[in-house]
Amino acid sequence: MDGAPIEIEMHQGLGTIAASDWDACACPEAVAGGRANDPFTTYRFLKAIEDSGSVGPGTGWQPRYLTARANDEVIACAPLYVKSHSQGEYVFDYSWAHAYENAGGRYYPKMQVAVPFTPVSGRRLLTRPGFETTGKAALVQGMVQVADDNELSSLHLTFCEEDEVDAGQQMGLLHRTAQQFHWLNENYQSFDEFLASLSSRKRKNIRKERQKAQAFGGEILCLSGEEIRPEHWDAMWRFYQDTGARKWGTPYLTRDFFDMAHDTLRDDILLILAKKEGHYVAGAMNLIGQEALFGRYWGCVEDHPCLHFELCYYQAMDWAISHGLGRVEAGAQGEHKLARGYLPVTTHSLHWMRDPGFADAVARFLEAEREAVAEEIEVMTAWGPFRKDKTEDHE
Repeated sequence: MDGAPIEIEMHQGLGTIAASDWDACACPEAVAGGRANDPFTTYRFLKAIEDSGSVGPGTGWQPRYLTARANDEVIACAPLYVKSHSQGEYVFDYSWAHAYENAGGRYYPKMQVAVPFTPVSGRRLLTRPGFETTGKAALVQGMVQVADDNELSSLHLTFCEEDEVDAGQQMGLLHRTAQQFHWLNENYQSFDEFLASLSSRKRKNIRKERQKAQAFGGEILCLSGEEIRPEHWDAMWRFYQDTGARKWGTPYLTRDFFDMAHDTLRDDILLILAKKEGHYVAGAMNLIGQEALFGRYWGCVEDHPCLHFELCYYQAMDWAISHGLGRVEAGAQGEHKLARGYLPVTTHSLHWMRDPGFADAVARFLEAEREAVAEEIEVMTAWGPFRKDKTEDHE
């Protein structure tokens, strides 16, 4: 960087940003044709979210993407939204909103740097290689300035990476932690090799679950790329509606998103579907990264014992092993994942509060919360399903 002035610009739609500029910052490893580390921050994914009407007017997610330019080149960008609620974020701040408004403040609208409806960790301050430090600083300073100038209560960067935490804290942002459960592929050559690493009781339980699930009376299909056809999206939409209605009241994604996914995202997606008597009865949708498989949506129209575990966890692990991926991230929450080989990991977010008194109160809360999260992760890791005695007979 030669000290050139940096221009921060806010965009109400991705259409005013060149896809090549965005992806040069979001996924430079994929510009030459490779797979993106993080499929969720690619231009094509965020554009499908926007063009499908899943964000925008009436959703409470108003796009305000940021770009930073130097010497007429985009050196950094961020998926920024103005929010009128706290839905679809998975880092819960409802208690903060309640406390702020009880004290006479107006918590909404607020600013959110995130991938909508996606509890997956990744870079939120997207920088072109060589501009990491300058780009992050410019984006944070720019978004804080916008929030302050518009008298917004707060700014939140959710599911960011650990190195972004360091940069954010240096600029006065508050650090929050939480946990998820991820499965790590320790260079397993087969699912049976993974099972051999577990305690006898956990190993037997997983085998029983898989036997029950696979006896549902049909077949299980793993489909990606050109293998995915419109009929598969029809089924996945039905499954997604079922789960969305039960979990959130109204599904976040529109039907158009699934049609757009067929056109632009098929190579990034793995569908795991259960088919019985010519009909799809359950399914899980995953996104494929360069190093990880990301489980996102599940649903069913028939209940079968353990089929959820099979489609969402065990088939995903099998697929990751066969394709050389290092981990499976199966979404938010779920301590039941621990018994199935998914271990707790720390997730991170950054927060800025406009009111200094409120910021002090939140900072004290976050300090205690970080300690509690760390203790819980330590305890649950110790209770993990893996063999403590490596000499244990593993059949």
